[in-house]
Amino acid sequence: MGDHDIPGLTAIEAEAPEPPSDSTAPRPRRMLLNMGPQHPSTHGVLRLQLELDGENIVSAQPDIGYLHTGIEKEFEVKNYQQDVTLTDRIDYLAPLSNNLCYCLAVEKLLGLEIPPMAQWQRVLLTELTRLNSHLVWLGTHAIDIGAMSVFLYCFREREDILRIFEMYSSQRMMTSYFRIGGLALEPPRGWQKRIKDFIDVFPSRVDEYEELLTNNRIWINRTRGVGILPLEDMLDLGVTGPMLRAAGLSWDTRKTEPYSSYEKFDFEIPTRSETDVYARYLVRIEEMRQSTRIITQALEGMPSGRWTADAPHVVLPDREKMKTQMEALIYHFKIVTEGFNVPAGEVYQVIESPRGEVGYYVVSDGTAKPYRVHVRGPSFGNLQAVPEMVQGTLIADVIAGIGSMDFVLGDADR
Repeated sequence: MGDHDIPGLTAIEAEAPEPPSDSTAPRPRRMLLNMGPQHPSTHGVLRLQLELDGENIVSAQPDIGYLHTGIEKEFEVKNYQQDVTLTDRIDYLAPLSNNLCYCLAVEKLLGLEIPPMAQWQRVLLTELTRLNSHLVWLGTHAIDIGAMSVFLYCFREREDILRIFEMYSSQRMMTSYFRIGGLALEPPRGWQKRIKDFIDVFPSRVDEYEELLTNNRIWINRTRGVGILPLEDMLDLGVTGPMLRAAGLSWDTRKTEPYSSYEKFDFEIPTRSETDVYARYLVRIEEMRQSTRIITQALEGMPSGRWTADAPHVVLPDREKMKTQMEALIYHFKIVTEGFNVPAGEVYQVIESPRGEVGYYVVSDGTAKPYRVHVRGPSFGNLQAVPEMVQGTLIADVIAGIGSMDFVLGDADR
C-alpha cells in the first residue's frame, strides 16, 4: 500500500536533505502526513500532523478547533435553567455528567439543599451514563484495532441504556433531565424494574467482552506495551481519569471529593501500573463492574421523598398546583419568562466524568444570566498528551494510543 492509499492520511510534504557527497549512509526520508480531520479512527474532527520516518512517528501535533461550538459564550445569553440544555452538547456521550456538574455549581451559589431522593437518582443515572460512554468507547476502540464483534455487542447494551434514558426524559441522548434544584420530572413508573432487569444481566455481558478481548493474542499484541506515558508526564500535562488510574494513581473525585451522596456508596477505584493501552482497557472494564455495584446500591436503597428542592423561586411548581393556586402560577410564569436571579459570586465544581475530571467555573453578577461559565473539559487536557504518547511508535500504534484516551471533540472544542 502506498502513502496515498492509507484512508484519511494525506501526504503534505516530503523533505530529505541532501547527504554529504562523501557519505555512504542511506538517504534519510521524512514525510509530513495529515491524519484527519475526517479520519474515522480519530472519533471526531481531530487533525493529527504526523512527521514520519518510514512508519515511525518522529513527532505528532494535534490540531483542534474544527468542531468549535462557542458553547461557553452561549451560556452568557441564556438564563441559568436554559443553560442546562447546553451542557448536554459539550460531551454528547456523557450528557448527564455535564448536567450534574453544572447544576451542582449553580446550586452552590444558590445555597440549595437537594433532597436525598434527587441526589441518589442523580448518582444512579450518571453511573448509567458512565456505562453508556464506556460501551461506546470499547466498541469503537475495538473496531479501530480490528475486533468487529465487540462493537456489535457493546451497542446492544447501549441501546438498553438509551431506552432507560428515554423512559425518564423522552430523550435518548440530550436528556437535560437534571435541573437546578433536583430533577426535571418525577421518576417514571416502573423505573425500578426496567433498571433491575438491565443491571441483573449486564455483568454477564462484561464477561462476554472479556472473553473476546482480554486473553486474545491479537488484542494483547496490539495494546500491551503500546502508548506508554509515565505518570509524572501525565500529571504535568493535566491528564485525568482512567489514564491516570492505569498509571497507578488511585484518584477519583467520587472518592476524594465526594458529591451528590457518593460518600454513602461502597465501590473501589480500579488501578493498574503498566500505563499502556492494555492497562487502560482493563481499568475501564473494571470501572463498568464498579458502576454496576453503585447502580445496584442506588436501586436497593433509594430514599423516598421529593425529587426537587423546596425552593419555589427556583424550581417550577407542580402542574396540579398551578390549576388551583395563583402563587404557583405566578412563580411558573416568572421562572419561565425571566429565570431567577443567582447571588453574585463565583464557584468551581468538579466531578468525575467517564473521561476524567470535568469542572465548571461559574461567575454570577446577581442577574438571571451567568456572567461567565468556563468548562474544564477532560478531553482537552488529555489531548495534550498525544505528542509524548505516540512519539517513536508506528502509525498503527497511533490508532491504538489515541483510542485508549477516549476523548470527545465537543468536550475539547466547546
